Parts: sequence; structure tokens; C-alpha cells
Amino acid sequence: MEGLYLVLGEGLSEEANRLAQGLARALLRNPPPGLLEAVPAYATLYLEYDPRKLSRRALLGLLKALPPVGEGEGRVVEVPVRYDGEDLLEVASRTGLPVDGVKKRHQAPLYRVYALGFTPGFPFLAPVDPALRLPRRPHPRPRVPAHSVAMAGAQTGIYPLPSPGGWHLLGTALVAVYDPHRERPFLLGPGDRVRFVEGEGTPPPEPAPLELLPEAPPLPALRVEEPGLLDLLVDGGRFLAGHLGLARSGPLDRYSASLANRLVGNPEGAPLLEFAYKGPVLTALRDLVAAFAGYGFVALLEGEEVLPGQSFLWRKGKVLRFLPKGKGVRAYLAVAGGFQARPFLGSVSPDLRGRVGRPLRSGEVLGVGEVRPVRPGRAFPLRPLPEPFRVRLRPGPDFRGEALRAFLAGSFRVARADRMGVELLGLEVPGGEGLSKATPLGGVQVPPSGRPLILLADKGSLGGYALPVRVAAEDLWLLGQAWPGAEIWFTWPDNRENHHIKLPWPL
Repeated sequence: MEGLYLVLGEGLSEEANRLAQGLARALLRNPPPGLLEAVPAYATLYLEYDPRKLSRRALLGLLKALPPVGEGEGRVVEVPVRYDGEDLLEVASRTGLPVDGVKKRHQAPLYRVYALGFTPGFPFLAPVDPALRLPRRPHPRPRVPAHSVAMAGAQTGIYPLPSPGGWHLLGTALVAVYDPHRERPFLLGPGDRVRFVEGEGTPPPEPAPLELLPEAPPLPALRVEEPGLLDLLVDGGRFLAGHLGLARSGPLDRYSASLANRLVGNPEGAPLLEFAYKGPVLTALRDLVAAFAGYGFVALLEGEEVLPGQSFLWRKGKVLRFLPKGKGVRAYLAVAGGFQARPFLGSVSPDLRGRVGRPLRSGEVLGVGEVRPVRPGRAFPLRPLPEPFRVRLRPGPDFRGEALRAFLAGSFRVARADRMGVELLGLEVPGGEGLSKATPLGGVQVPPSGRPLILLADKGSLGGYALPVRVAAEDLWLLGQAWPGAEIWFTWPDNRENHHIKLPWPL
């Protein structure tokens, strides 16, 4: 996996944004094999690709020969807002305006939708009146309420669902800009124009998760007797949907997931079960050939230990349970034929923040996609899990030598780890913020607070905090096994004096 940023203009350039959106549309209309993402932002286009299938030279050649697809005439959409945001008084104080003045200036422009991203359907709108512009908060809030109308610098937007966020909260939208149950999930699209109007009333409810698991699978395979802490049915992930704000999702530890599928003869990316910290208790409803791979668990089949990295026969009626043991936090269970689920935008993986799919529940029945005759007993050794973790870095789009030196100066501790990312504590790293742009998988985001966050599979697709470095793709699987308190050392591939290194993001 490699990434490429095309810088097509500076700042809030409508011309550059039209070009970024047009190139993305042209690529996504007929994606070349190996293209993983095409995510436009204000004046940039981020392309993620598999170099084994699509070389950088071929991708750049395709872009030069590809005419951008025009966006057509955008709609004008009025969005009613109840101005009750918890930062409204602070914004008024810091800008020197009365509260009514903040409201009027926020409502005055006819905003352009420059991009969708961060979370599904989040509209990045600009330009905000210069008298209102304030930088992002030094460190993002862990939870912003759904439908929040917020502002940061020259941007304003609407949080479709609860999520972390560092923008200033002005109010609550009284319409939903995203609902996966609607025939058209996204209220707004790039090129649309938005006007905010003050309103009163009750905001819409948050959408329930979109069900991806069939109620009565044709080939029932197992029953969930007790769910674990977070049991998710995942496949290879949701590609080419970042321009809509959907998460990549898929397995957090791709190495272990791939190994589990190989053990039972499944193709790469076949649906399998991911569980973390506390595993489920499952009963087989038919004879199955299964395998589990990962770290931090022991598997017991009717009380007898099943080794990780080895396929086994799981007889009908027998109970399999997973108990925490050892270092690591995440493991995968695969069955021959793969599990069955309905895809949404090309993947059965949940997007938990986007309300697509959900964790498994007690009593739920999972089915297999097909019955495949496979012999048990295949085995592959698992790589040892290092402690402390040693993770290689690569340059990010906002590469700075002083940030790299801070990352290499000592170890960091994991403060929080989940499917969205790994938050670190350690030496303060020089950070910053600016106009939002695409966030690469494994990008290390550093807000002005100096506390880094490594972005993982459920990250937002756009963000505005500095991205000085990213984690090498081949080491991302390790971060799927990181636990709070774990120690991480960062390394650089060049052993020369690090303070002499100057590597720009490749353009």
C-alpha cells in the first residue's frame, strides 16, 4: 500500500477543488486494478494504491490522460440550525461579537460543499466569514454529539453522528445529513451550496445500525452463546468509499486475519470473525473446519486447548470459547467457506461510527457462505509479538524534521487503543492544524497539543491536524495488538544522523 498526494492549488480555491473532484470522479467511474482510494479535499487529491498491481508511473500516466468529469450544477440546500452549541459563548467572546452577531455572520454566506469526509456524509463547507475564524481546539474532544454544527478556521460543517472532533460547536442541525437507511444516504454532495437558517425544534434521532447479517442464514454454522467485548464480522475492507467518508474498516491485524483464512483454504479477504480483549462463546450448528490466529487469547474446544495457527475439526454441538491469555488483544476465527453477510458499498465489514453493521449479539446465528470440503490439520507458525513494539516510520504529507526527531528521541506509551487509532503519551511532538485533507491509513496525526494519534482502519477519511509521519504499511498489523500501557519505539529506515534527513512527501 502506498499513497500519493496531488496538490492542485492553494487554500480555498474553487477551481482547484473542481479539478480534484473531477479527477476523483473520473478515476472512480472506472477504477484501475490496484487503486484503493481516491479522496479529494479542498485543493488536494489523495490516491492510495497497491504497487504490486498499479505502479506510480502508471497511475500518474493515467491521470494525465484522464479528462476530469464535471460536477454539474449543484443544488442549493437550506439547513435549519438551533444555535445551542456549547462553544457559542466562547466563540462570541473570542471574536468580540455578540451572540446574535455570531449567528448572523454564520448564516450570511452561501457555502460550497468542498468535500465529504471525516465521517460518512460530513460536509466540509466554506468559506466562513473572516470575523468568525478561530483555529481548531488544541486537542479534539473524545465525543461530539450527532448533528452538531461546528466551525474551524475558514470551514464549517455538520457532524452526522457522534464522533471525536476538534471544531467549535455552534448549534444543532434539525435535518440529518446522513442516514444509511435512506435510498440516498447523503443529503449533500460536492458542489452543492448550503445556507444555514435559524430554526427551532427537535433534531432527528440518530439512525439505528444498518443490519448486514441475515436473520435466517441459509447455511447456519454457529450460534453466539455469549458475545465478547467487540465481535465483528469483517472482510478485506471497504475500498474506494473514502470520498464519501466511509471508513476502510476490515481487520485491524491483517496479518493474523490473512493467516486464519489461509489455514482453512479461504481466499484473502473472506469474511471472518474478529474479537478483542474478551472473546465470545460459540456453539457449532454443523461440522466445521475452523482456525484461529492472533494474540492475547487461548481457545478451548469443550475444555481442550486449540492451538493458534492450526486448523481443526469443530463438530456440531461442540462449544468453543476464547479466554484472554498472554500479550496482545485481538484474534480472528475463520471457517471454511467464509461467513455470510450482506455487503454495503462493496464490503460486509461494519463501519461502527457510520452505523453500518454492529457487533454480534447473544443468540445470534452466523451462516457460512458456502460448504467447502477442507481437511483440518493445516498449520502455520505465528510471528512472535515483540515487546516493546518497534514500528517503522515513513514521511507524511506534513513532514518536519523536528517532529521526526521527537518521535525517535524515546519511547511512547499507549494511552488509548481502539479501531480508530492509537493515542500516545510521551515526549511532546511539534504539531499543528490547517485546512482538512485526506488522512492516510497509518498516518500519525499530531494536533497542537503535541499528543500523537496513529490512524487505523476506522479512522476518519479527512482531517486537519498535522501529519508529519506515517507508520510503514508492513507494521500496521502490530498496532492492532497494542494495549493501553504498551511501549512503542519508533524507528527510521535510514541509520544516518536523523537530524540531517529531509524527505518531502512524494508528489
